[in-house]
Amino acid sequence: MTVPDKTPVKPELSVVIPALNEAMNIIALIDEIAGAVTPVTSAFEIVVVDDGSDDDTGDRALDRRETGVPVRVLRHPRRYGQSAAIRSGVGAARYPWIATLDGDGQNDPADIPALLQSALALEPPGLTGGIRHKRRDGWGKRWGSKLANVLRQAMLQDGCPDSGCGLKVFPREAFLRLPYFNAMHRFLPALFRIHGHPTAFQPVNHRPRQGGRSKYGQLKRAGVGLLDLVGVTWLRLRTRVARAEERRHLTGSDGSDVQSG
Repeated sequence: MTVPDKTPVKPELSVVIPALNEAMNIIALIDEIAGAVTPVTSAFEIVVVDDGSDDDTGDRALDRRETGVPVRVLRHPRRYGQSAAIRSGVGAARYPWIATLDGDGQNDPADIPALLQSALALEPPGLTGGIRHKRRDGWGKRWGSKLANVLRQAMLQDGCPDSGCGLKVFPREAFLRLPYFNAMHRFLPALFRIHGHPTAFQPVNHRPRQGGRSKYGQLKRAGVGLLDLVGVTWLRLRTRVARAEERRHLTGSDGSDVQSG
């Protein structure tokens, strides 16, 4: 009798880092990621997307290859934004599972394994996102995010208390099937749920920025975010209607399956 192999499957993982002028943080972040992920799987890569930096973020990231860390660098010719950087990184990724985190070092790579295990346990495959515990940002940024999360939850009902956390794990193919738009990274939990993928959330560590400057302007971000929220709300409603229409075509009036042929 053949005994089934119960050896746990080690997932293949691409870690995508959108980075803009993060030369002061990128080396330490890459080394931390490698240290956190290596015990989980030997099949991993780190994809740094240099989103038009005018410092040597990309060159510093490439230098880590000399230490044996599997780093790849993609370069945007100018700044396209975080959503574009994430999409470029996911599109170029070699492995079926994706972890994202911000390039400023405030997300803790030590949280990646737990989020990965949570995402692997979802059925069908879906997204697990971080919930930042004791945020290390200024009060203006914290309260702005809190207000945005309350408003988003009221309109989208996505079950996510911290959509702005950059630390997320999800299947590559599911992400690539989502509709793309600028700033979509702030709505990933809602987009995954809209398109039939389960989501889960876990508390994660949040750290002070060690170097460089934040790239976010609260007023501009709020205005654009409100327009995006309206658009995603419309998408949620239209997708729900489309699914109802699809079910109607696939079933008879009495609820029985329609046979083709």
